[in-house]
Amino acid sequence: MKIKKNDNVIVIAGKDKGKTGKVLAVFPRRERVLVEHINMVKKHSRPRRQGELGGIQEREAPIHASNVMLFDPRRNKGVRSPKSLE
Repeated sequence: MKIKKNDNVIVIAGKDKGKTGKVLAVFPRRERVLVEHINMVKKHSRPRRQGELGGIQEREAPIHASNVMLFDPRRNKGVRSPKSLE
């Protein structure tokens, strides 16, 4: 996988197409990446203890690695390989 943790990527397909963000985690076996503020989903949580509040939380969900591309801030567009960032 070319994409590593802390890389800046741009989304090239899906509901968040065109957005950029930092990679928080990489799951190579599943070929997915977790990108900051991309693919936000609502997670419903119920109270586990007395006095604790349940609610709806928004959090990032993994996105397939083929839907993101490394982002070059100098050119302001996506690049295919990490070598072209140098």
